[in-house]
Amino acid sequence: MNLLERINHWSLVAPHAIAHVNGERTLTYGELAARSNAVAAYLRDYCGDDRTPVAVLGQREQEMVIAFLGAVKAGRPYIPINTTLPNQRIAHILEIGRPGTVLTPPEIADICQSRNGSSRAHGTEIQPDDPFYIIFTSGSSGEPKGIVVTHRCLEHFLTWMIREQKFADLSETFLNQAPFSFDLSVMDLYCSLATGGTLFSLGRDLIGDPKLLYRALALSNVTTWVSTPSFVEMCLVERGFNDSLVPRVCRFLFCGETLLPKTADLLSKRFPHAEIWNLYGPTEATVATTSVRIDSNILAKYPALPVGRPMPGTQVSVVDENRNSLPEGSSGEIIIKGPNVSAGYLRRADLTAAAFSNANGQRSYFTGDRGRFEDGMLFFEGRIDRQVKVNGHRIELGDVEENLRALPMVRDASVVPVGRNGKVHWLAGFVVPELDYQTTGAPLIHRLREDLSRRVPAYMLPRKFVVLDRFPITANGKIDRQKLSESL
Repeated sequence: MNLLERINHWSLVAPHAIAHVNGERTLTYGELAARSNAVAAYLRDYCGDDRTPVAVLGQREQEMVIAFLGAVKAGRPYIPINTTLPNQRIAHILEIGRPGTVLTPPEIADICQSRNGSSRAHGTEIQPDDPFYIIFTSGSSGEPKGIVVTHRCLEHFLTWMIREQKFADLSETFLNQAPFSFDLSVMDLYCSLATGGTLFSLGRDLIGDPKLLYRALALSNVTTWVSTPSFVEMCLVERGFNDSLVPRVCRFLFCGETLLPKTADLLSKRFPHAEIWNLYGPTEATVATTSVRIDSNILAKYPALPVGRPMPGTQVSVVDENRNSLPEGSSGEIIIKGPNVSAGYLRRADLTAAAFSNANGQRSYFTGDRGRFEDGMLFFEGRIDRQVKVNGHRIELGDVEENLRALPMVRDASVVPVGRNGKVHWLAGFVVPELDYQTTGAPLIHRLREDLSRRVPAYMLPRKFVVLDRFPITANGKIDRQKLSESL
């Protein structure tokens, strides 16, 4: 069965099973099938036979899931767009995406209601290389890039995840922390729907209010936690965040950011019976490409955690600036080759040609990420383009961050460049101290500067340190570096 057939299977054998929970609202598999069929019928009538994308504008509403499946059943990829984006950004995405129509949750609800009773499936045959979804990410030029992910890409990713994690059919509840416009959500959304699980979405109001968040988590019955490391770090600030609050969780899946050893260690103490997995992969290679279970042996052996081994059928290599393969232990650019690699960037043949290649029928993606192999496992070392020059010295911001995080009083750190007119004048270091560290204020900053100076050259030292209780995070659950810069 392909993915749509698997999802439809649950509507036949378990129509009353809950597919999605968002606040007080629930959606069963039977309702999901009928309503997505209604949306598919509407799209075929309204848009005709062309295969233009369907833009779906919302946050984590059940209508978005309905519209995603309805679009694909009608033979069209969908473009998820978060309503929290600035209007100018949304307009830019729509300009590039050129969707046949734009649907919002109220409009989707109206379509489902008006076509109630005429929701028989008349699906368009989906081919492996047909686009399934298009997710827009930031481009270095400031222009969003639409990444085209095919049905083949998604199937390859899901086959790997389901086999590796051994999700139990009709038994799992997946945490959905990321908005649907962020590709991390693909992991929880489709792993859940493919296995007859329940997707438990955290609304934006919950993420912004710790009391509401912990109350919702206590009622969630989550078994599979999917989030960025920053989000779980925010949760760990509350000492009551443990296996008494979320007793059924049996695995944590982290992707999208660097998972710190301190975070994994604390999490393993709070949830001693749960597995902790570290995954890596860019949106251009369909959510994740490598994985490793983080256990006590790995925590004891490596000061920075590995992101694991590649999925079956996919090759990952590290190359130099001339794109020659490097031996184990050498750092270079990470290259991903396999059936999970995207078709490229929508309407940007120039960017696609620069970042993707075809060889022997396999697509490759040059990630722009730095990494190395050690003991057969990949280690992610940050973005190549996070290198800055200060007073003639080339500095990797990730290098300074890792050395800050290595200090015993530091739980997490972020370093941002400060300057004007494209020139960096100095660095600012933002630090979240360990929960039980007593020294604060000027004495802590003095200690940070003194201890860091023993680990890095003077030219790499941040001129200013800022101590925070927690980092601001973006809607996608990552550290909001722009807000940190704006706070200076």
